[in-house]
Amino acid sequence: MVTSVPRLVIAAPSSGSGKTTVATGLMAAFAARGLAVSPHKVGPDYIDPGYHALATGRAGRNLDAYLCGPGLIGPLFAHGARGCDLAVVEGVMGMYDGAAGEGELASTAQVAKLLRAPVVLVVDASSQSRSVAALVHGFVSWDPEVRIGGVILNKVASDRHEELLREALESAGVPVLGVLRRAPQVSVPSRHLGLVPVAERQGAAVEAVASMAAQVAQGCDLGALEALARAAGDVPGGSAPWTPGLPTHDHRSRSDEKRADTERKPVVAVAGGAAFTFSYAEHVELLTAAGAEVVTFDPLRDEQLPEGTAGLVVGGGFPEVYGAELSANEPLRKAVAALARSGAPVAAECAGLLYLCRELDGRPMCGVLDATARMSERLTLGYRDAVAVSDSVLAPAGTRMRGHEFHRTVVEPGAGADPAWGVRAPERRVEGFVQHGVHASYLHTHWASEPGVARRFVERCRTS
Repeated sequence: MVTSVPRLVIAAPSSGSGKTTVATGLMAAFAARGLAVSPHKVGPDYIDPGYHALATGRAGRNLDAYLCGPGLIGPLFAHGARGCDLAVVEGVMGMYDGAAGEGELASTAQVAKLLRAPVVLVVDASSQSRSVAALVHGFVSWDPEVRIGGVILNKVASDRHEELLREALESAGVPVLGVLRRAPQVSVPSRHLGLVPVAERQGAAVEAVASMAAQVAQGCDLGALEALARAAGDVPGGSAPWTPGLPTHDHRSRSDEKRADTERKPVVAVAGGAAFTFSYAEHVELLTAAGAEVVTFDPLRDEQLPEGTAGLVVGGGFPEVYGAELSANEPLRKAVAALARSGAPVAAECAGLLYLCRELDGRPMCGVLDATARMSERLTLGYRDAVAVSDSVLAPAGTRMRGHEFHRTVVEPGAGADPAWGVRAPERRVEGFVQHGVHASYLHTHWASEPGVARRFVERCRTS
């Protein structure tokens, strides 16, 4: 099967150039034209996909060649873009920036090549004129396998400034597909881990996306951009879309899969709401395909776990921002602790780890783990190679996965738990907690890279 969904990759020379504004605005502007737009984000970012989802009405999806491997980029893209008229992929950092010390791995350029997608380069032109030609020429010539199909000039000050930029770019041979003037009204507030998530802004986020769409529609040649996307051709490799169902090489038979479908569906509660916004769409799809009934709940509002909860997944987010509210919800904290004491499977990542501690910044949390957590000035950030060092509800010891850390907190462990992962970061260390049915760690992982994680978790929910 080949995938020929029209597609664009939105890249930039560096962070802060305006990729999110342009990508989100394009998604919304194309959707307003009646197109079904598939939104994607390069890398492990959880926040931008929330704005993409607002712009398109579809789940924002990540394309991370480090976490999932380059071979899954095409299938994951095809899965997300199934049935769509056009796809927009927002890049990460500068176009050629990827996993540190790994060459092009996980860069926007690599994903563009894997998808054979034309690139639109967003350039912050606020402090330059003729030099823009040299900058664009450098990006065009650096890697001939990356096709830069056009430039969008951002933060242009005036008509005269635009004229100078266009004159300079004529010599670079790259068409100008859009010019955006400085527009502070479309800026999105940020804090210590990036943009403020959609779930925390509600109406303001809707207004921001609408402003991005209006600015892009006014300043960009949508017809030329759509034509560029339609010239992309087929995704290389001809691979079938990724599916959350059993892979053909799985040791269980198809009859086993059908039998699992008729068995009791265990309820897996997944934390959501403003405090826990970091998740990959594929995780819920994998849990559902493994036979679970997935029910989302909000730890800020709900005082009990969903009825019949047999397993709990608490992903990342900002519990430090909502520490007081999470602590005040004592009935839910007690329910989570009781579930963990029963031996039911509990999987927690980063913010979920903090929520399971005894306390966070002096405020009582669930007390599942004998550990305390606090905010720190130090940012811990980066991709990690990891191996499971303890058998857990997610994976047997020896399982190798890749993950990503991104936090400004410190956890001080007590006793009574085994480590979850052995991590190379680049120093070797152990990290996380495995305790009875609990697996808690700072490491964000993408389960599509190891589908057995979701199947093992759901099977434990059935038998615990």
